[in-house]
Amino acid sequence: MLEDLKPRLGELKEKLDHMGESLEIPRKEEKIAELEYKMGEPTFWDDAEAAQKINQELADLKSSVDKYKSLVSKHEDAETLLEMGLEEDDPSMEDDVKAELDAVAEGLEALQLEVLLSGPYDGNNAILTLHAGAGGTEAQDWTQMLLRMYGRWAERHGFTVETADLLPGDEAGVKSATLFIKGHNAYGFLKSEKGVHRLVRISPFDANARRHTSFSACDIMPEIDDAVEVDINMADVRVDTYRASGAGGQHINKTSSAVRMTHEPTGIVVQCQNERSQLQNREQCLKMLRAKLFELEMEKKEAELAKLEGDQQNIEWGSQIRSYVFQPYTMVKDHRTSQETGNVQAVMDGDIDPFIRAFLAAKANHEI
Repeated sequence: MLEDLKPRLGELKEKLDHMGESLEIPRKEEKIAELEYKMGEPTFWDDAEAAQKINQELADLKSSVDKYKSLVSKHEDAETLLEMGLEEDDPSMEDDVKAELDAVAEGLEALQLEVLLSGPYDGNNAILTLHAGAGGTEAQDWTQMLLRMYGRWAERHGFTVETADLLPGDEAGVKSATLFIKGHNAYGFLKSEKGVHRLVRISPFDANARRHTSFSACDIMPEIDDAVEVDINMADVRVDTYRASGAGGQHINKTSSAVRMTHEPTGIVVQCQNERSQLQNREQCLKMLRAKLFELEMEKKEAELAKLEGDQQNIEWGSQIRSYVFQPYTMVKDHRTSQETGNVQAVMDGDIDPFIRAFLAAKANHEI
Protein backbone atom coordinates (compact mmCIF):
# COMPACT_ATOMS: atom_id res chain seq x y z
CA MET A 1 0.00 0.00 0.00
CA LEU A 2 1.26 3.48 -0.91
CA GLU A 3 -0.05 4.87 2.38
CA ASP A 4 2.23 2.46 4.25
CA LEU A 5 5.32 4.08 2.66
CA LYS A 6 4.70 7.45 4.34
CA PRO A 7 6.47 6.56 7.61
CA ARG A 8 9.57 5.36 5.74
CA LEU A 9 9.58 8.57 3.67
CA GLY A 10 9.54 10.62 6.89
CA GLU A 11 12.21 8.47 8.51
CA LEU A 12 14.56 8.90 5.55
CA LYS A 13 13.92 12.66 5.54
CA GLU A 14 15.07 12.84 9.17
CA LYS A 15 18.18 10.81 8.33
CA LEU A 16 18.95 13.07 5.36
CA ASP A 17 18.66 16.20 7.52
CA HIS A 18 20.94 14.65 10.14
CA MET A 19 23.41 13.60 7.45
CA GLY A 20 23.46 17.15 6.05
CA GLU A 21 24.43 18.43 9.51
CA SER A 22 27.06 15.73 10.00
CA LEU A 23 28.65 16.43 6.61
CA GLU A 24 28.50 20.20 7.26
CA ILE A 25 27.00 20.82 3.82
CA PRO A 26 26.51 24.63 4.23
CA ARG A 27 30.15 25.02 5.33
CA LYS A 28 31.36 22.92 2.40
CA GLU A 29 29.29 25.00 -0.06
CA GLU A 30 30.90 28.18 1.31
CA LYS A 31 34.33 26.62 0.93
CA ILE A 32 33.54 25.56 -2.65
CA ALA A 33 32.57 29.14 -3.52
CA GLU A 34 35.77 30.43 -1.89
CA LEU A 35 38.00 27.98 -3.80
CA GLU A 36 36.25 28.65 -7.11
CA TYR A 37 36.83 32.38 -6.62
CA LYS A 38 40.52 31.69 -5.86
CA MET A 39 40.83 29.54 -9.00
CA GLY A 40 39.54 32.43 -11.08
CA GLU A 41 42.45 34.68 -10.08
CA PRO A 42 44.96 35.38 -12.92
CA THR A 43 47.96 34.20 -10.84
CA PHE A 44 46.31 30.95 -9.69
CA TRP A 45 48.42 28.62 -11.86
CA ASP A 46 51.73 30.40 -11.17
CA ASP A 47 52.42 27.81 -8.47
CA ALA A 48 51.34 24.61 -10.23
CA GLU A 49 51.79 22.34 -7.19
CA ALA A 50 49.72 24.54 -4.86
CA ALA A 51 47.09 24.98 -7.59
CA GLN A 52 46.81 21.22 -8.05
CA LYS A 53 46.20 20.74 -4.31
CA ILE A 54 43.43 23.35 -4.34
CA ASN A 55 41.94 21.76 -7.44
CA GLN A 56 41.90 18.37 -5.68
CA GLU A 57 40.38 19.85 -2.51
CA LEU A 58 37.63 21.45 -4.60
CA ALA A 59 36.91 18.16 -6.40
CA ASP A 60 36.67 16.30 -3.06
CA LEU A 61 34.31 18.89 -1.58
CA LYS A 62 32.11 18.89 -4.67
CA SER A 63 31.96 15.10 -4.68
CA SER A 64 30.68 15.03 -1.08
CA VAL A 65 28.11 17.80 -1.64
CA ASP A 66 26.93 16.35 -4.97
CA LYS A 67 26.38 12.90 -3.44
CA TYR A 68 24.26 14.43 -0.67
CA LYS A 69 22.25 16.63 -3.05
CA SER A 70 21.62 13.64 -5.33
CA LEU A 71 20.03 11.78 -2.39
CA VAL A 72 17.91 14.81 -1.49
CA SER A 73 16.72 14.93 -5.11
CA LYS A 74 15.87 11.20 -5.07
CA HIS A 75 13.91 11.66 -1.85
CA GLU A 76 11.96 14.55 -3.41
CA ASP A 77 11.22 12.37 -6.45
CA ALA A 78 9.92 9.62 -4.17
CA GLU A 79 7.75 12.13 -2.31
CA THR A 80 6.31 13.45 -5.60
CA LEU A 81 5.61 9.94 -6.88
CA LEU A 82 3.92 9.01 -3.60
CA GLU A 83 1.67 12.08 -3.70
CA MET A 84 0.74 11.41 -7.32
CA GLY A 85 -0.03 7.77 -6.58
CA LEU A 86 -2.25 8.70 -3.64
CA GLU A 87 -4.07 11.42 -5.60
CA GLU A 88 -4.71 9.14 -8.56
CA ASP A 89 -5.27 6.08 -6.35
CA ASP A 90 -2.76 4.22 -8.51
CA PRO A 91 -1.17 1.28 -6.59
CA SER A 92 1.06 0.48 -9.60
CA MET A 93 3.35 3.36 -8.54
CA GLU A 94 4.27 1.59 -5.31
CA ASP A 95 7.26 -0.22 -6.85
CA ASP A 96 8.66 3.04 -8.26
CA VAL A 97 8.42 4.77 -4.88
CA LYS A 98 10.04 1.79 -3.15
CA ALA A 99 12.90 1.80 -5.67
CA GLU A 100 13.61 5.50 -5.04
CA LEU A 101 13.49 5.03 -1.26
CA ASP A 102 15.80 2.01 -1.46
CA ALA A 103 18.28 4.09 -3.48
CA VAL A 104 18.16 6.84 -0.82
CA ALA A 105 18.71 4.33 1.99
CA GLU A 106 21.64 2.74 0.17
CA GLY A 107 23.19 6.13 -0.56
CA LEU A 108 22.85 7.20 3.07
CA GLU A 109 24.70 4.06 4.15
CA ALA A 110 27.56 4.88 1.79
CA LEU A 111 27.70 8.51 2.97
CA GLN A 112 27.83 7.34 6.58
CA LEU A 113 31.36 6.10 5.86
CA GLU A 114 32.44 9.67 5.02
CA VAL A 115 31.07 10.88 8.36
CA LEU A 116 33.11 8.22 10.17
CA LEU A 117 36.32 9.37 8.43
CA SER A 118 37.17 12.22 10.77
CA GLY A 119 40.89 11.60 11.32
CA PRO A 120 43.34 14.32 10.22
CA TYR A 121 44.89 12.09 7.52
CA ASP A 122 41.86 10.01 6.54
CA GLY A 123 41.43 11.95 3.30
CA ASN A 124 44.98 11.15 2.14
CA ASN A 125 46.26 8.64 -0.39
CA ALA A 126 47.34 5.30 1.11
CA ILE A 127 50.58 3.33 0.96
CA LEU A 128 49.77 -0.37 1.26
CA THR A 129 52.49 -2.97 1.89
CA LEU A 130 52.02 -6.74 1.97
CA HIS A 131 54.52 -9.27 3.32
CA ALA A 132 54.13 -13.04 3.03
CA GLY A 133 54.44 -14.87 6.33
CA ALA A 134 56.17 -18.17 7.00
CA GLY A 135 55.04 -20.98 4.74
CA GLY A 136 56.90 -20.48 1.50
CA THR A 137 54.93 -20.81 -1.73
CA GLU A 138 51.57 -21.17 0.06
CA ALA A 139 51.99 -17.85 1.93
CA GLN A 140 53.34 -16.12 -1.18
CA ASP A 141 50.31 -17.25 -3.20
CA TRP A 142 48.04 -15.91 -0.43
CA THR A 143 49.85 -12.56 -0.57
CA GLN A 144 49.22 -12.37 -4.31
CA MET A 145 45.53 -13.12 -3.73
CA LEU A 146 45.33 -10.24 -1.24
CA LEU A 147 47.14 -7.99 -3.71
CA ARG A 148 44.45 -8.76 -6.28
CA MET A 149 41.69 -8.23 -3.69
CA TYR A 150 42.90 -4.72 -2.81
CA GLY A 151 43.40 -3.89 -6.48
CA ARG A 152 39.81 -4.88 -7.25
CA TRP A 153 38.54 -2.91 -4.24
CA ALA A 154 40.42 0.20 -5.40
CA GLU A 155 39.00 -0.23 -8.90
CA ARG A 156 35.44 -0.37 -7.49
CA HIS A 157 36.00 2.97 -5.75
CA GLY A 158 37.62 4.71 -8.70
CA PHE A 159 41.04 4.89 -7.03
CA THR A 160 44.27 4.63 -9.00
CA VAL A 161 46.87 2.02 -8.05
CA GLU A 162 50.60 2.42 -8.62
CA THR A 163 53.03 -0.39 -7.84
CA ALA A 164 56.13 0.95 -6.09
CA ASP A 165 57.78 -2.38 -5.38
CA LEU A 166 57.04 -6.05 -6.03
CA LEU A 167 59.18 -9.03 -5.12
CA PRO A 168 57.92 -12.21 -6.84
CA GLY A 169 57.85 -15.56 -5.03
CA ASP A 170 60.41 -18.25 -5.82
CA GLU A 171 57.86 -20.57 -7.48
CA ALA A 172 54.56 -18.65 -7.43
CA GLY A 173 52.91 -15.70 -5.76
CA VAL A 174 54.51 -12.64 -4.21
CA LYS A 175 56.94 -12.30 -1.29
CA SER A 176 56.24 -8.61 -0.76
CA ALA A 177 54.62 -5.68 -2.55
CA THR A 178 54.06 -1.98 -1.99
CA LEU A 179 51.22 -0.06 -3.65
CA PHE A 180 50.32 3.63 -3.75
CA ILE A 181 46.50 3.75 -3.71
CA LYS A 182 45.45 7.25 -4.72
CA GLY A 183 42.05 8.81 -4.18
CA HIS A 184 40.09 10.82 -1.63
CA ASN A 185 39.78 8.95 1.71
CA ALA A 186 41.92 6.01 0.51
CA TYR A 187 43.84 5.92 3.81
CA GLY A 188 40.69 6.46 5.87
CA PHE A 189 39.10 3.37 4.35
CA LEU A 190 42.15 1.15 4.21
CA LYS A 191 43.45 1.77 7.73
CA SER A 192 40.97 -0.94 8.76
CA GLU A 193 43.09 -3.49 6.85
CA LYS A 194 46.25 -3.09 8.90
CA GLY A 195 47.26 -6.37 10.52
CA VAL A 196 47.73 -10.05 9.78
CA HIS A 197 45.34 -11.82 7.40
CA ARG A 198 44.93 -15.58 7.85
CA LEU A 199 43.96 -18.07 5.13
CA VAL A 200 42.69 -21.63 5.67
CA ARG A 201 42.30 -23.80 2.57
CA ILE A 202 43.32 -27.04 0.88
CA SER A 203 46.62 -26.10 -0.72
CA PRO A 204 46.83 -26.35 -4.52
CA PHE A 205 50.58 -26.87 -4.00
CA ASP A 206 50.15 -29.96 -1.79
CA ALA A 207 50.02 -33.23 -3.75
CA ASN A 208 48.24 -34.84 -0.76
CA ALA A 209 45.49 -32.16 -0.77
CA ARG A 210 45.98 -31.29 2.89
CA ARG A 211 44.54 -28.24 4.55
CA HIS A 212 47.05 -25.41 5.15
CA THR A 213 46.99 -22.19 7.17
CA SER A 214 48.87 -19.23 5.70
CA PHE A 215 49.51 -15.69 6.90
CA SER A 216 50.22 -12.36 5.22
CA ALA A 217 50.86 -9.05 6.95
CA CYS A 218 49.31 -5.84 5.64
CA ASP A 219 50.67 -2.43 6.59
CA ILE A 220 48.83 0.80 5.75
CA MET A 221 50.28 4.31 5.95
CA PRO A 222 48.96 7.69 4.84
CA GLU A 223 50.91 9.41 2.08
CA ILE A 224 51.88 12.72 3.65
CA ASP A 225 52.80 15.91 1.86
CA ASP A 226 55.80 18.13 2.47
CA ALA A 227 53.77 20.46 4.69
CA VAL A 228 53.81 17.79 7.43
CA GLU A 229 57.08 17.94 9.34
CA VAL A 230 58.94 14.63 9.66
CA ASP A 231 62.42 14.79 11.09
CA ILE A 232 64.77 12.71 8.91
CA ASN A 233 68.51 13.02 9.31
CA MET A 234 69.83 11.64 6.02
CA ALA A 235 73.10 10.81 7.80
CA ASP A 236 71.09 8.06 9.55
CA VAL A 237 69.80 6.65 6.25
CA ARG A 238 71.77 4.05 4.31
CA VAL A 239 70.95 4.15 0.61
CA ASP A 240 71.64 1.07 -1.53
CA THR A 241 71.07 0.71 -5.25
CA TYR A 242 70.65 -2.55 -7.12
CA ARG A 243 69.32 -3.95 -10.35
CA ALA A 244 65.56 -4.25 -10.38
CA SER A 245 63.98 -7.67 -10.73
CA GLY A 246 61.04 -8.13 -13.04
CA ALA A 247 59.92 -8.90 -16.54
CA GLY A 248 62.58 -6.75 -18.15
CA GLY A 249 62.08 -4.05 -20.75
CA GLN A 250 64.13 -1.22 -22.15
CA HIS A 251 65.41 -0.02 -18.79
CA ILE A 252 64.61 -2.40 -15.94
CA ASN A 253 67.32 -4.98 -15.09
CA LYS A 254 69.97 -3.11 -17.14
CA THR A 255 71.12 -0.49 -14.62
CA SER A 256 71.14 -0.19 -10.83
CA SER A 257 67.93 1.86 -10.81
CA ALA A 258 66.23 0.16 -7.85
CA VAL A 259 66.70 1.89 -4.47
CA ARG A 260 66.60 0.58 -0.91
CA MET A 261 66.72 2.93 2.09
CA THR A 262 67.46 1.74 5.63
CA HIS A 263 66.79 4.09 8.54
CA GLU A 264 69.43 2.77 10.94
CA PRO A 265 68.07 4.18 14.26
CA THR A 266 64.70 2.41 13.79
CA GLY A 267 65.63 -0.42 11.41
CA ILE A 268 62.89 0.66 8.96
CA VAL A 269 63.59 -0.52 5.40
CA VAL A 270 61.78 0.74 2.29
CA GLN A 271 62.50 0.02 -1.34
CA CYS A 272 61.25 0.96 -4.78
CA GLN A 273 62.15 -0.51 -8.15
CA ASN A 274 59.25 0.18 -10.49
CA GLU A 275 60.10 3.71 -11.64
CA ARG A 276 62.20 4.19 -14.76
CA SER A 277 65.10 6.05 -13.14
CA GLN A 278 67.09 5.81 -9.93
CA LEU A 279 66.13 9.42 -9.12
CA GLN A 280 62.42 8.64 -9.33
CA ASN A 281 62.85 5.52 -7.20
CA ARG A 282 64.76 7.57 -4.60
CA GLU A 283 61.90 10.08 -4.45
CA GLN A 284 59.34 7.30 -3.97
CA CYS A 285 61.52 5.66 -1.31
CA LEU A 286 61.79 8.93 0.57
CA LYS A 287 58.00 9.31 0.47
CA MET A 288 57.59 5.84 1.96
CA LEU A 289 60.26 6.45 4.61
CA ARG A 290 58.61 9.72 5.67
CA ALA A 291 55.26 7.92 5.92
CA LYS A 292 56.80 5.06 7.95
CA LEU A 293 58.50 7.40 10.42
CA PHE A 294 55.34 9.50 10.68
CA GLU A 295 53.31 6.35 11.37
CA LEU A 296 55.81 5.28 14.04
CA GLU A 297 55.35 8.61 15.83
CA MET A 298 51.55 8.27 15.64
CA GLU A 299 51.74 4.77 17.15
CA LYS A 300 53.94 6.04 20.00
CA LYS A 301 51.39 8.76 20.78
CA GLU A 302 48.54 6.21 20.66
CA ALA A 303 50.45 3.95 23.06
CA GLU A 304 51.04 6.83 25.49
CA LEU A 305 47.37 7.84 25.32
CA ALA A 306 46.29 4.24 25.91
CA LYS A 307 48.43 4.09 29.06
CA LEU A 308 46.96 7.34 30.37
CA GLU A 309 43.43 6.09 29.72
CA GLY A 310 44.12 2.66 31.15
CA ASP A 311 43.41 1.04 27.79
CA GLN A 312 44.74 -2.53 27.80
CA GLN A 313 44.00 -3.24 24.13
CA ASN A 314 46.79 -4.61 21.98
CA ILE A 315 47.69 -1.83 19.55
CA GLU A 316 50.41 -3.83 17.85
CA TRP A 317 50.02 -3.68 14.07
CA GLY A 318 50.94 -7.34 13.65
CA SER A 319 47.95 -8.77 15.53
CA GLN A 320 45.71 -11.10 13.52
CA ILE A 321 42.63 -9.23 12.34
CA ARG A 322 40.75 -11.45 9.89
CA SER A 323 40.39 -15.08 8.84
CA TYR A 324 39.48 -16.27 5.36
CA VAL A 325 38.30 -19.90 5.44
CA PHE A 326 37.89 -21.72 2.11
CA GLN A 327 37.60 -25.28 3.51
CA PRO A 328 35.90 -27.19 5.17
CA TYR A 329 33.32 -24.35 5.02
CA THR A 330 33.42 -20.85 3.50
CA MET A 331 33.58 -17.82 5.77
CA VAL A 332 35.45 -14.57 6.17
CA LYS A 333 35.38 -13.22 9.73
CA ASP A 334 36.89 -10.07 11.22
CA HIS A 335 38.06 -10.86 14.75
CA ARG A 336 37.83 -7.23 15.93
CA THR A 337 34.21 -6.54 14.99
CA SER A 338 32.78 -10.09 14.48
CA GLN A 339 31.63 -8.96 11.02
CA GLU A 340 31.43 -12.05 8.81
CA THR A 341 30.17 -13.37 5.49
CA GLY A 342 29.94 -16.76 3.80
CA ASN A 343 30.57 -15.28 0.35
CA VAL A 344 34.35 -15.71 0.23
CA GLN A 345 34.54 -15.21 -3.53
CA ALA A 346 32.87 -11.77 -3.36
CA VAL A 347 35.39 -10.70 -0.71
CA MET A 348 38.33 -11.92 -2.79
CA ASP A 349 36.85 -9.92 -5.71
CA GLY A 350 37.17 -6.75 -3.63
CA ASP A 351 33.89 -6.57 -1.72
CA ILE A 352 35.40 -5.61 1.66
CA ASP A 353 33.25 -2.53 2.36
CA PRO A 354 31.12 -4.29 5.05
CA PHE A 355 34.32 -5.02 7.02
CA ILE A 356 35.56 -1.45 6.56
CA ARG A 357 32.19 -0.03 7.64
CA ALA A 358 32.01 -2.26 10.73
CA PHE A 359 35.57 -1.30 11.74
CA LEU A 360 34.99 2.45 11.35
CA ALA A 361 31.70 2.28 13.28
CA ALA A 362 33.32 0.29 16.11
CA LYS A 363 36.23 2.74 16.16
CA ALA A 364 33.86 5.72 16.34
CA ASN A 365 32.03 4.08 19.26
CA HIS A 366 35.35 3.31 21.01
CA GLU A 367 34.58 -0.41 20.87
CA ILE A 368 38.03 -1.23 19.46
